[in-house]
Amino acid sequence: MIDRLKIERKLWAEGYERVMGLDEVGRGCLAGPVVAAGVIFKSDIKIAGIKDSKKISERDRAELELEIKEKALFYIIQEGSLKEIFDLNILWASIKTMQKCVETEQANPDYLLVDGNRFTASLVPHTCVIKGDDKSISIGAASILAKNYRDRYMKRLANDFPEFKWEKNVGYPTPYHKKAIKEFGITPHHRKGFNLGTEKAYKRT
Repeated sequence: MIDRLKIERKLWAEGYERVMGLDEVGRGCLAGPVVAAGVIFKSDIKIAGIKDSKKISERDRAELELEIKEKALFYIIQEGSLKEIFDLNILWASIKTMQKCVETEQANPDYLLVDGNRFTASLVPHTCVIKGDDKSISIGAASILAKNYRDRYMKRLANDFPEFKWEKNVGYPTPYHKKAIKEFGITPHHRKGFNLGTEKAYKRT
């Protein structure tokens, strides 16, 4: 059984009080923003079921989101725009979006736990944790908030662009999504510069 509080407990014991878990969602998508979240818990936190958001059902993620927001000392969700993705590339847009969480007023983290193996230079000490969303309660909570936010965002967009079935694929490159791009073209929400298979503008047939 994975002890998802092990990393945080070590940092709390060293005197850190505002350990922020950071994760992003949407790097592999063809459409929509990248979304990052940051979560800070108190040392007495108790929430069962937090792990990699991809391993949790939509219903359970929704319930966990409410509990995370209720019990977190602090949480924040930020978007990385299509322009940032185009200008910086998706990796650095993702890192910049996580950094926005760090720099949010009232966040004031004193240590960062970052999902993955890359981050940027920061005045706040940090550790990158590969597959951290399944090893750290703070990173796992951030992954849940980011995924829920982004999934809802894409489902709202799906109302205006039903041809792409974003309510199901939330912008990821499924065979259906790629086929729809070739048939209908690219919308203003698709990521220019990605291998989309076409450059023609979106047009309903």
